[in-house]
Amino acid sequence: MFNRINFRELLPLFSQSWSVSWPMILIMVFMFFISLTDVFIAGRISKDVQASVGLVSQVYFIFVVVATASNVGTVSVISRLYGSDDLDTYRNAVYSILLTIFVAGVVLSILGVLLSSIIIKLLNVPESIKKISIPLTQIYTAGVVFQYVLLCTNSILRASKMVKRSLFTMSVVCVTNILLNFYFVFYTPVYYNGIALSTAVSLFIGAVINFIFVKNIIKGALSYTFYYVKKIFNIGWPSALLQIGWQLGTTTLFLIIAKLPEKNVEVMAALTNGLRIESAIFLPAFAFNMANAVIVGNLLGEGKKHEAFKNGIVTAVMGVIAITVMTLIVVIFARDVSQILSKDSVVIKESVLYIYISMISEPFMAFSAILGGGLNGAGDTRSVMMRIVAAMWIVRIPLAYIMGITLGFGAPGIWWSMNASIVAQMILIARRYFKKEWLDYAV
Repeated sequence: MFNRINFRELLPLFSQSWSVSWPMILIMVFMFFISLTDVFIAGRISKDVQASVGLVSQVYFIFVVVATASNVGTVSVISRLYGSDDLDTYRNAVYSILLTIFVAGVVLSILGVLLSSIIIKLLNVPESIKKISIPLTQIYTAGVVFQYVLLCTNSILRASKMVKRSLFTMSVVCVTNILLNFYFVFYTPVYYNGIALSTAVSLFIGAVINFIFVKNIIKGALSYTFYYVKKIFNIGWPSALLQIGWQLGTTTLFLIIAKLPEKNVEVMAALTNGLRIESAIFLPAFAFNMANAVIVGNLLGEGKKHEAFKNGIVTAVMGVIAITVMTLIVVIFARDVSQILSKDSVVIKESVLYIYISMISEPFMAFSAILGGGLNGAGDTRSVMMRIVAAMWIVRIPLAYIMGITLGFGAPGIWWSMNASIVAQMILIARRYFKKEWLDYAV
């Protein structure tokens, strides 16, 4: 199969995909540093604050899932309209989705501020964590509307071939967030609440910058067009369910950890650190995921189904090699990396244990994610969603409770359950990919 691949024919497709991917990689790097700074600052304060930041980030994501899910549909619809000659329809669609997202953001910001206390109190976590998490959640959710506008305008700019403007905005957001984090936490009375406040302020600045960029696009928009708003959300709903299922699963893991008879706060902090480290490792996988979606989609559009199938595998193998190298580096320097994120000796020890166990599954995760990118490029988003959610809720969550709590294996049992679910996810997605049914579905 592989000896028939003509790399010279694929090279232009890789080049085109990379021209879109590299700004996105940098944008994700900026987003990673934003989240890493939050954890780093929290770790300088206390293990309770660090664990709280990890918990609140999961709750916060539930509030922004509508915006993140609509990104897929926004890019798909707006990019097609941008390439057409119907400028009025393009402007109306941009205006309509931006207005919808803004209204949704305002409503969810208000609900988030009002319901934060109730939501946190319902969670089965230590009282020390609840006390810190409530004000953090209120401040984070107050900035949801800015997050919505920023995400939506980023998608619009990317779809309109202005991704470098989005890159500029996110660089400003990243630098502002880092500087304000240190200032608010260490030089003002707001103390640890400054972690959330710096995020809200930087999101506001980013939303304003992007709106200035998009303002010229919507100038001359004639009317609100519900048709395109509906179309965008119809395309994005599988992504919404996937993200909701994944984030609720991660939040459930925090709740399972809270039931551990000892060191539960330290283990929660270790998971918070571990997830940040994994997000850094996985940046190249996201790049290959996006490249695979573009290349497979292009080849299928040309009717080259066999080439699309083979290229998806080649791209996945390339990604696995890159991720494996990065994983080995992190494992070798596990203690050094953990000491950067926390000053608590127990948290450092638990973080190192997490790295040693969870890093085993990173190549499997990369393989499934990049093959999943190929399926997404073919439009087979529902199958990707169902398989990832199934691995999370049928394998990871039940096994984590059984191994971690029922059988008493503690944190290592929970980490191994995560590995098992990732292997299951890889098998399910790879099986779907190699059966080739999606090739006919795409046509």
